[in-house]
Amino acid sequence: MSDIIGIDVGGANLKVFEDNTVTIHYCPMWQEAPITEILEPYSGKKAAVVMSGELADGFANKKEGIKFIVESVKRAIPCSLFYGTDGGFHDGPTSILAAANWLASADFLRERYPDQVLVDLGSTTTDIIPLNSFGALKGMRDLDRLRKGYLVYTGTLRSTVPSLLRSVSVNGYDTLVSSEYFAQSADVHLVLGNIDEADYTVPTPDVAATSYEASLQRLSRVVCSDLEEIGESGALEIAKAFYMEQMNLIKEQVERVMDETGSSGIIAAGIGSHIISKLFDCIDLSCEPGIYPDALPAQAVCEVAKRTGIF
Repeated sequence: MSDIIGIDVGGANLKVFEDNTVTIHYCPMWQEAPITEILEPYSGKKAAVVMSGELADGFANKKEGIKFIVESVKRAIPCSLFYGTDGGFHDGPTSILAAANWLASADFLRERYPDQVLVDLGSTTTDIIPLNSFGALKGMRDLDRLRKGYLVYTGTLRSTVPSLLRSVSVNGYDTLVSSEYFAQSADVHLVLGNIDEADYTVPTPDVAATSYEASLQRLSRVVCSDLEEIGESGALEIAKAFYMEQMNLIKEQVERVMDETGSSGIIAAGIGSHIISKLFDCIDLSCEPGIYPDALPAQAVCEVAKRTGIF
């Protein structure tokens, strides 16, 4: 049993990798995040940590978010080191800790898959990471990645429907959509069979059930309707339209990154790895031995820490 664990502190979830076991805690950074309380059971461990939750709007700025996360982790696990966008580990808060989770994943996988593009479809975002360009990736902020197309703000669970759709054909009528937070990508993927209720791990927009019918009702509200007005077929049209837009957006960016970097293939990770695998007919890391794509950055930072011998 190893005394080193990996921790990924995201904006919505806190993930812990320990002895080939993944534990995912819902821990929204925009509320009073109980990071210390969640991590107290690991107090005797050594922790390698990455983060992206510092961007949450519960903090005045990223500096404040980084400081809060570092201090919260260290209160529970004093022997903690934090991975930065320089590819190194740090003992205290510094600006280069911001959003370094994706780089840890690249650091972990780059020797095993040297010519692949890693596409990590998470709950909120999609990381597109050319593993043959690790040196050039160091130092990149999320702003830089958005400019390069290496970060696409669309995910499996938390993306609002109007983030991609402005209008949709419903029962034969082209219909503008509401910009209200009525439905999210989790509703889309649930009714299309891409996830099941157990995978719907974020709060619903209406604080109602995560069932098939409840998701259809939320999708109906996107066009200011009830399910009884547009029917199941109409709600499914909305879901299919969003899914098509989401996949087209990801596909366009992945293909562009592959062309620019001369990458030869794609590997899929994240809670939506099976969705990406289907889109590109590529390797799904959930089927690869010894890899845990649902919590890849947490596993990655743990393995990089062991490889570099920092503890």
